[in-house]
Amino acid sequence: MQNLITLVLVLMPMFIGFALPSNRRITLLADKGLSYLVFIILTLIGIELSQVEGLGSQLGEIALYVTVLSILTIGTGLVALMIFDHWRPWQAKKTTTKTEQHRVSIRGSLAQVSCVVIGMIIGYFLPAGYMPPENTMTIMLMILILLVGVGLKGSGITLKQVLLNKRGVEMSVIFTLSVLIGGLIFALLFTEVSWTKGLALASGFGWYSLSAIVMTDAYGAIWGSVALFNDLIREFFALIFIPVFMRKYPSASVGLGGATSLDFTLPIIQQSGGLKVVPLAISFGFIINIVSPVLMVVFAAWW
Repeated sequence: MQNLITLVLVLMPMFIGFALPSNRRITLLADKGLSYLVFIILTLIGIELSQVEGLGSQLGEIALYVTVLSILTIGTGLVALMIFDHWRPWQAKKTTTKTEQHRVSIRGSLAQVSCVVIGMIIGYFLPAGYMPPENTMTIMLMILILLVGVGLKGSGITLKQVLLNKRGVEMSVIFTLSVLIGGLIFALLFTEVSWTKGLALASGFGWYSLSAIVMTDAYGAIWGSVALFNDLIREFFALIFIPVFMRKYPSASVGLGGATSLDFTLPIIQQSGGLKVVPLAISFGFIINIVSPVLMVVFAAWW
C-alpha cells in the first residue's frame, strides 16, 4: 500500500501540471522556479550526506560505484543506439557547433556539483535542531514533478506528436531496455546490490535531481549520491560527445542526454544536428521523462 502511495505522490503532481491552464508567463515561471528548486534540492542532498556516519571512509566505495554504474548505463545505451543507427540509418543535418556555449553549460553542471558540496558544509556546522524536517525531500520531489508537468504542458508538445514520431518511440524503448540491462550487470558485479536496486539506480536516465531524491528516500544518502553523480556524469558526457557522435550516429547522440534531451542538452543537439533532429530529441526526451519516475519508484519499492 505504501508503494502505491509513493507512486501516486510522484505521478499525481505531473498530471496536475498537465491539467493546469497554460500560458507563456506560467510556463516561464515554472521553468525559472524549476532551476532554483534544483539548486535547493542538491543543497539538501548535501546536507543529508553530511549526516552519514563514516562518510569519509566510504568515499572510495562511492567513487567505485559511480564509475562502474556510469560506464554501464552510458555504455549500454550508447552501444545499443549505435547499433540501431547502423541497422536503420537516419541522417541528421550537420551544422557548426558553438564550443563557447558548451563551456557555459558545463559551468552550469559544475555549479550543481558545488551545491552538493555547499550543502555538506552547511550540514556539518548546522546544529541538529535546525536540520530540515524528515518529509522535506518528499515535498521538494512533488513540487519538482509539478513544475516539470507545467513545463511539459506549456511547451506545446502533445502526446499525439510524441507517439507519431516512430523513431523517437523506438529509440526510447531501445534506450530504456539497454540501460536497464546495464543496471542488472551492475547488480551482478556487487553482491550488496539487489537486482531491483540495480534497476532503480539505472532508471534515472540522466534526471539527477529526481533520481537523487528517490534513491535517497529508498536506500539512504549514500546511494542517493551514487544516483546523483551517475546522472550528472551522463550530463557531462553528453555535453562533450553529442557533437562527436551526431554525424554518424544521430540516434545515439540524442540518446546520450537521456531525460535531458528534452531540455538541458537540447540546444547542443540542435547546434550539432540542425533543426531536423529536434523533433526526434523532443519525442525521445518526453517519453524518457515520463518513464523514468515510474520505473524508479516501482523498482525502489521492491527493495
